[in-house]
Amino acid sequence: MAAHLVKQCTCLLREAARLAPAMAPIGQLRLARVAQKTLTSSATSPSSHFPSSMMKLVENENEKVFTLYPGNHIDQLIKKATRPEELLELLDAGHHLNNNHAALIFIRLSRLPFEKPEDKASLIQDARFQQLLHLLNSQISSVWHGTLSRLLRSLYSLGLPETSKELQSVEQEVRWRMRRLKYRHLALLAESCATLSRKQHSQELLAELLMHLERRWTEIEDGRTLVTIMMKVGHLSESLMNRLEDKCLELVEQFGPDELRKVLVTLAAQSRRSVPLLRAVSYHLVQKPFHLTKGILLDLAYAYGKLNFHQTQVCQRLAADLLSLTPSLTSGEVARCAKSFALLKWLNLPLFEAFAQHFLNRAQDTPLPHLCSMLLAFARLNFHPDQEDQFFSLVHEKLGSELAGLEPALQVDLVWALCVLQQAQEAELQTVLHPKFHTQFLGGKSQKDQNIFQKLLHINATALLEHPEYSGPLLPASAVAPRPSALDRKVTPLQKELQETLKGLLGSADRGSLEVATQYGWVLDAEVLLDSDGQFLPLRDFVAPHLAQPIGSQPPPPGAKRLAFLRWEFPNFNNRSKDLLGRFVLARRHILAAGFLIVDVPFYEWLELKSEWQKGAYLKDKIRKAMSEELAK
Repeated sequence: MAAHLVKQCTCLLREAARLAPAMAPIGQLRLARVAQKTLTSSATSPSSHFPSSMMKLVENENEKVFTLYPGNHIDQLIKKATRPEELLELLDAGHHLNNNHAALIFIRLSRLPFEKPEDKASLIQDARFQQLLHLLNSQISSVWHGTLSRLLRSLYSLGLPETSKELQSVEQEVRWRMRRLKYRHLALLAESCATLSRKQHSQELLAELLMHLERRWTEIEDGRTLVTIMMKVGHLSESLMNRLEDKCLELVEQFGPDELRKVLVTLAAQSRRSVPLLRAVSYHLVQKPFHLTKGILLDLAYAYGKLNFHQTQVCQRLAADLLSLTPSLTSGEVARCAKSFALLKWLNLPLFEAFAQHFLNRAQDTPLPHLCSMLLAFARLNFHPDQEDQFFSLVHEKLGSELAGLEPALQVDLVWALCVLQQAQEAELQTVLHPKFHTQFLGGKSQKDQNIFQKLLHINATALLEHPEYSGPLLPASAVAPRPSALDRKVTPLQKELQETLKGLLGSADRGSLEVATQYGWVLDAEVLLDSDGQFLPLRDFVAPHLAQPIGSQPPPPGAKRLAFLRWEFPNFNNRSKDLLGRFVLARRHILAAGFLIVDVPFYEWLELKSEWQKGAYLKDKIRKAMSEELAK
């Protein structure tokens, strides 16, 4: 019986080979498929037990049928074409082209480079191009699924007009077949509709594609496809991205380091701080012995920094791995890495010392934008290199001739960073405090302009308080007056509790002030004036030089001291540290230089106080300690 079955298959294959030259391509393909189907069903039948030599013979005959299919030759010509003319000439060369050939030609045309944009427009007007469109449109229903999805993307890329009936026909065919297309084809089509075409009808198709992608998200079975879809179309639909994140949690154990990197970078690009997914990715990065390349390490640092997600073990590993690679990093990669760790508020001293040494070794080759990023990172973390004098000598040398040529906002950022690090020079202060420079930010209403002007106030305070030899210019008195937005901030729980405790401690509103906006750009949580015996004095009766508009007229009595209460919240500190960030170190220096004694109220001490009595006693003890330290000097 098996021998009889093999004889029938062989005859069928020979008949297909004999009829091949006379058959149309579609008919030939169907005959070849029939032969293959018959052969496959016979080979898998329970009653078939062929010897291995017989199986090879049948397989060879099957291969001959597909080799005789003349479309393979046309496919090769299409694939090897390097100019649009070569593809259009296939119409005149006597080849029997079918609709799938026409689709492949359009796909190939979209991938060929055009020297001028006008070349693409003239191609669409070519009669042979229109003939291919007509051929395609007449048999669009028989174009293969995978080819159809690539075809629509290619027509978008070629720039067919919205009124083209062939383009509309292909879009309609996609709608009809949407349930039968593979999930990855739907994702690629959605990306194409979003990026290659902004027309109304393509956006309607995009909405349908996204709906199908959201409904069929459970069809995703492998991590690589999932990550690709997240990167390509996840940003197009909030609900779809939520589904993809759920699927990521399900498949994250299958991910390699590259997939984990892509997931994190995708989340960072969309500013999606999905804590469960970030925790899962962090767990696998820590627990699995992945080999992380330089590119992966830099991308991970960027993603964690952008999303402000702190995971101690991940940060420690990133810092340790990057430390060994620092000599091989470019100046741009060092700047990018320093910025990422600064956003994370993670100060790893060996790593940042290596960054500083990298600049010392390559100062002449380091572009100014990369140096700016490094300085801003150092200032945020209040990092001072061991070779501080040599480092900042090279910084000033590089800034000397190029500072004035930078964007105004970047000039302010740089000088502010140097103020934080106590390295600002008089010429640099004069550059940004000159009236012709700072007036462009005085009336700014945007948040960016207000932030820049706030830094100008800090620079002005640095020149006034920390540079006694500074001769000017300074900001005008009208500019340093506190703005209403300075006090218009959300009240934190620590701030509210501190204010209530201070009100009970002071007893009367005349004995102290809460939320004091100074001319230096800083807001004090509270201010009190104590005489030499430690008794509260009425603030409003005495001169207050730290205010832009003083209200008192009498000088403070001899021995009187001003105390400023400053609360330090959790975000004011470096990660896993009790060291303040550079911005708040600068604030503390300025307030001390203005003649205040400082009562620090850090969050980690305040949280240990449970009762109102403990909180009041804590503040009284802090006041006595500040006064005692001053007397001891």
